[in-house]
Amino acid sequence: MGHQTVTWDRPSADCPVEVALAAISGRWATLVLRDLMHGPRSFSALRAGLPSLSAKVLTERLESLVAQGLVSCSRSPGFPVRTSYALTSAGLLLRPLLVELYRTGEALLGELPDH
Repeated sequence: MGHQTVTWDRPSADCPVEVALAAISGRWATLVLRDLMHGPRSFSALRAGLPSLSAKVLTERLESLVAQGLVSCSRSPGFPVRTSYALTSAGLLLRPLLVELYRTGEALLGELPDH
């Protein structure tokens, strides 16, 4: 029996490439994930690391990443309540992808005529 190639004529939700791209899609998502690669962070620490990012958009990105199962959110008891965000095991799987995207971007910047 010969090798059979699987082809898609449009993006499919169960295509591994589409799953990986969806995980990092959305403005600011890669930067939030990058900051969480260094370990758990509070909301205020994430805001301090991304000063151009509004609190509203950061909240939306974190909610989306939590809903995707890439980030976990924990709240400590007491007052004030402290919220901490961390990558899940699925979120940690994105590290090599983000590193390679960075390297590829650097190489492209060196090759593109306007840079």
